[in-house]
Amino acid sequence: MTEGKDEMPTQTSKTTKEEYVHEVFESIADRYDRMNTLLSFRQHKRWRKFAMRKMDVQMGHSALDVCCGTCDWAISIAQTSKTGRVVGLDFSKNMLSVGQQKIQQLGLSEQIQLVEGNAMHLPFVDDSFDFVTIGFALRNVPDHLQVLHEMKRVVKPGGKVVSLELSKPISPLFRRCYYLYFQQILPWLGKLFANSYEQYKWLPESLRLFPDYRELEQQMVDEIGFAHVDVFPLFKGIAALHIGHKERSE
Repeated sequence: MTEGKDEMPTQTSKTTKEEYVHEVFESIADRYDRMNTLLSFRQHKRWRKFAMRKMDVQMGHSALDVCCGTCDWAISIAQTSKTGRVVGLDFSKNMLSVGQQKIQQLGLSEQIQLVEGNAMHLPFVDDSFDFVTIGFALRNVPDHLQVLHEMKRVVKPGGKVVSLELSKPISPLFRRCYYLYFQQILPWLGKLFANSYEQYKWLPESLRLFPDYRELEQQMVDEIGFAHVDVFPLFKGIAALHIGHKERSE
C-alpha cells in the first residue's frame, strides 16, 4: 500500500452512518490490506481460513460476499469452489477497484463478478446462492438486522449465511487490555504506518454498540429466523464466526 495524504471526513449530525462509512473506505482502500494485516497481527487471515473450513465449500457451489472490500474472501471461495459462480458486492468503488486487480492477476475474472451495491437492499432474487458471507463489515452497516434479513433472503434453502466479525472478549481482564489496544494504540499505528489516524480511531466506535457474539447468535435465531446457528468465538472472543443455516424446502 502507498502512504495516504487524504483528509478523513468527520461524522456530523448531517452525515448518516452509511455516508460516513462509505467515505472512510473510499479513503483507505489502497492501504486497507496492509493495515488489516498489521493491526490484526495477521490473525484475520487465520480466521478466514478457519471460516472456510467450517463452511465446507464444495466444487460448483455459488456464493455472494457482501461488503466484499478488496475481495480476499470472494477469491478464497472461488478458488475452493473452482467452477461455482461467486459475486462480490460492495458500495465502495475504490475497494472494488483494488479487488478487481487481484481477480485479474489470478485469472478469476470469468468466475468472480463484482457489483457496486447496497448491503441493505441486495440486488438479487430470492434463493440465489449456496453461501452468503460478510467479513468484518456487519458492524459497519446502518442496520445489521436488515442486512442479515437480506442475506437470508438470497441464500438458497439449506444454504448458509456466514458472518466473520470482531466481537468483545469474555474475560474482563483481557477485555480491558483489548480495549486499551483497540482504542488507544491502534489509531496511532494507523497514523504511523498509513497516515490514517482518524480512520482507525473510528473503528473502536463501530464495535462499541455492536452485540457480542452471544447476543448476535440470539438475534440470528429469534429475529432473523435461521433454523440454527453455529458459533465459534476466536482468540478469546475478540472475533467470532457465525454460520446461520436456512431451513430446507419441504
